[in-house]
Amino acid sequence: MAAPSHRRSLRKRRLTAVSAAVLAAGTGAGVFVLHANAAAVDLYHQTLPAKDGWAASGTGTTGGAKADSAHTFTVGTRAELVKALGSASDTTPRIVRIKGTIDANTDDSGKKLTCSDYAAGTGYSLAAYLKAYDPATYGRSKLPSGTQEKARAAAQQKQAKRIEFKVPANTTVVGVPGTNAGITGGMLQIQNVDNVIVRNLAFSATEDCFPQWDPTDGSDGNWNSEYDSVTLRGATHVWADHNTFTDAPHFDKANPKYFGREYQIHDGALDITKGSDLVTVERNRFTDHDKTMLIGSSDTDSTGKLHVSIHHNVWKGIVQRAPLTRLGQVHIYNNWYDTTTVDGYAPQYSINSRAKAQVVAEANYWTVPSGGKVAKLLSGDGTGSVAGSGNLVNGTVTDLVAAYNAASSKKIKTTVDWTPTLTAGLEQSAKNLPTELATTTGAGVLR
Repeated sequence: MAAPSHRRSLRKRRLTAVSAAVLAAGTGAGVFVLHANAAAVDLYHQTLPAKDGWAASGTGTTGGAKADSAHTFTVGTRAELVKALGSASDTTPRIVRIKGTIDANTDDSGKKLTCSDYAAGTGYSLAAYLKAYDPATYGRSKLPSGTQEKARAAAQQKQAKRIEFKVPANTTVVGVPGTNAGITGGMLQIQNVDNVIVRNLAFSATEDCFPQWDPTDGSDGNWNSEYDSVTLRGATHVWADHNTFTDAPHFDKANPKYFGREYQIHDGALDITKGSDLVTVERNRFTDHDKTMLIGSSDTDSTGKLHVSIHHNVWKGIVQRAPLTRLGQVHIYNNWYDTTTVDGYAPQYSINSRAKAQVVAEANYWTVPSGGKVAKLLSGDGTGSVAGSGNLVNGTVTDLVAAYNAASSKKIKTTVDWTPTLTAGLEQSAKNLPTELATTTGAGVLR
């Protein structure tokens, strides 16, 4: 009889080696993810894969992968997050691991701050503001000015100093798995910097205590607020992956009305503006929100920029801007849009192509409830384009542009002058997306 072999299997030896590496690194080490027939992946040092959307263009997106131990942080409070991010002008690679949920509306000692705390000492009160700018006496032809508007702006600036977190170049901000990692009430500001990764974080309750009344906005005026959960302004090479965005726990249906208009305290979820470029947004969950994603802040935002890839995301309980696109070349593929009304958020449209935007939308899946109109899944101003095929509505291949154009005088064009090539992970069929994306998107999935 042959003698028994004393050689361990290759699989067993690999698992033992990985386990030993984790134990040797200690509790502060990066999380390793084992994939079948693949080497271990360190979540904190992971970089954007090749050809994974526009953010893979050129130098690619590596975030803080080259960070040394002195620039690797684990944070659990607002004060710790501010310290870890450091100066927005410091380009030293860094990794910021968020453990648990950070409340942005807190002071340096961790005490909870309210809207009243920000208003204190400024002279602002909502009652006085409403009295000063009531259209019945102030009129509708000019923006608010004077004592109460100055007081409102001062109070808003006090809140901004607390809740805006400026992210420097070459940074990875990532949630520690298993800790319900995220930021509530805050905004990550990625402005005029290159090479940033944001992953595995839940963003909630990003709220402006002091919206501004603008009687000239539209025919009836509007209340406009500041702060997106994540905002890109002049940023390049950004990868937003496996995050969750929600207004919860305060939904828009609870907002009061003043001057006949909703007192809107939420702005965007993830906005990409001011000449931002080379961005990949994948496997995120966008829920319970109105103006969700803006690509291009105006019809003259920039030329030759705003290259964005949006794939394998879930959009549910979204009113509009999923996304609204201007000027750029935007690839939207393998997303699941559930247009069921959720928590009072009733959909107006999903994708808006305007200001000569060139959108390629392919192999996406729309779930449309009974009575929903396919013609309202798109929107535009008559200058934008939407090309692409393989889009499904309730499992049936549907020409979304044809449906929209049949019902609208402002036609969406059907041709673009570019062809997506950075398409890693593109699935030609959308039929399984609702099942697949239900368990593979948003914060808390990565381990």
